[in-house]
Amino acid sequence: MTPIPTATANGPTGPRLLDMPSGLSLFMDAFWRALAYSLRPGVMALSLVPLVLMVGTTGALAYFFWESGVAGLGEWLAEWALMDTLLRWLGHAGLSNLRTVVSPLIILMLALPLMVLVALLAVAWLMTPAMVKVVVQRRFPALEARPGGTFLQSVGLSLGSGLLALLALVLSMPLWLIPPFVVVLPPLIWGWLTYRVMTFDVLAGHASADERRALLANYRWWLIAMGVITGYLGAAPGLVWAFGAMAIVFAPLLLPLAIWVYTYVFVLSALWFAHFCLAALAALRHTPDILDAT
Repeated sequence: MTPIPTATANGPTGPRLLDMPSGLSLFMDAFWRALAYSLRPGVMALSLVPLVLMVGTTGALAYFFWESGVAGLGEWLAEWALMDTLLRWLGHAGLSNLRTVVSPLIILMLALPLMVLVALLAVAWLMTPAMVKVVVQRRFPALEARPGGTFLQSVGLSLGSGLLALLALVLSMPLWLIPPFVVVLPPLIWGWLTYRVMTFDVLAGHASADERRALLANYRWWLIAMGVITGYLGAAPGLVWAFGAMAIVFAPLLLPLAIWVYTYVFVLSALWFAHFCLAALAALRHTPDILDAT
């Protein structure tokens, strides 16, 4: 049974709600519930909607711009003295075939962050409201809706945070040449973005602004951890491009699969945040004076 909060105390990040459910218990319980919900046929079918939209858009862009983009990038790389020297060295080393895959691989690697961002926004805008509704109906039918955010606010927050995340990725790219950073920085950036977008969208329709701030004060680091884990899960499809030429050959098959994996990971994330945040919100409302104290 969910503990009933009775008091508050000051913590390192602001007021801490005493006797609220522990972050660890909510973290684990919400994950297993989200995993079970994500495997429901209805949720799996919903995850195909962003996939169809993204595959259609990606296919159209590839049809009209792929060849010209690869050719243009190849010409630009050939004019870059350092890259031309590297390619010549690869040719002397018997790896001249790599010259033909460098441009396509670079384009695919640059497209991946945009694919991740579009997948996240598609899930947040198209699916999260429906999944929150399912969680509320099945677990919290008596939870009163106190909207503390609008769709326009969600769009603004998502686009603003998405642009900041893309900027952070671009600025951090030189550090990716150092092995530890390439496996740490991108998931951290996507994790921060997921935390920002999902927390707002899950609570926007049911928690007031004061309630949302109180929950963030108590559970911020758990929510960020959920986002970072999602970031690492979402980074998995990017590993396929490490296979070089084989990845290019099978790109028409690998791209839809990667897009679906991104979509499913964010669906799982949305359900995880929904179960966590709504359970915490239900417990918060057992204490009528809690918001005055925070």
